[in-house]
This record gives sequence, structure tokens and C-alpha cells, in this order.
Amino acid sequence: MNVAYYLLIFDRYGADKLNTIFKMGEESAQTTGMSTMIVENNIAYRQELKVDEEVDINLIYFNHDKKRLHYKFEMINKGNNTLSATFEALALYVNLKNRKVSEFEQEKISIMQNFIKENKQSFNQEDLKYSSKLKLWKLY
Repeated sequence: MNVAYYLLIFDRYGADKLNTIFKMGEESAQTTGMSTMIVENNIAYRQELKVDEEVDINLIYFNHDKKRLHYKFEMINKGNNTLSATFEALALYVNLKNRKVSEFEQEKISIMQNFIKENKQSFNQEDLKYSSKLKLWKLY
């Protein structure tokens, strides 16, 4: 499968879904003018997928600071339960009207902190590329 399809799957079924949970997705972009922009990403291919093979996208890591999101997803081939690829990203919270990076509102910080608290024990911090780029002001 072509690289563009891996990226599309991770974006649509990973990043978009996460942004919706944190109220930073398409609806937020349209109603508040605030959303996220990926500024760095890394895709690691482990095993080729063929067209029409079904996959699961699982979040395996998430953290944030005042302006950045850091997350990593894995793509699992449903047919043989093998790891096909991983996608790690660093995204900025952006005011789309003036194209400037902004700090998260308290509501979004609370949503993300609760998400981390509920899911932290399933996170895997191994082989993270961008964790040093977060400016953590509080340990999660």
C-alpha cells in the first residue's frame, strides 16, 4: 500500500478522532477558529499492508504541554494481528484566523488531563521521537 494511504488512515482514524475527543477537531475549527496543526511526524513501517486488508488504529501514547500535543498510534493488521506501522506526531494548537500558536483553554486542558489519567497505564513511552520537545509544566 502506498505511503499516502498509511498517512491518510492515521490522520482520519487517529489524529482526527483524538482531536474530536479533545474538542479541537473540525467542529472547533469551524465554530471557534481553533484547531491543531501537525508540525512534525514520523511513520515507521513494520509490515506491508495490501489494499482491502482491515486494520485497527490504537493510541499508544499521549501527552501535552500548554501549546503542543504529542501522540503516537499503532496500526495493527486485523487479519494476522501484526504491527504494520506506527505514527508519532507533534502538533500545535493554532488560532486559524491569525495563524498563530495559542495556549489551550482550561476546558481542553481538563479534558486532556482526564484522558491521560484514564489511559496512562496503557501508554507505551518506548522509542518516542518528540517527547523532549514538550515543555512540561506539570507531570501527568
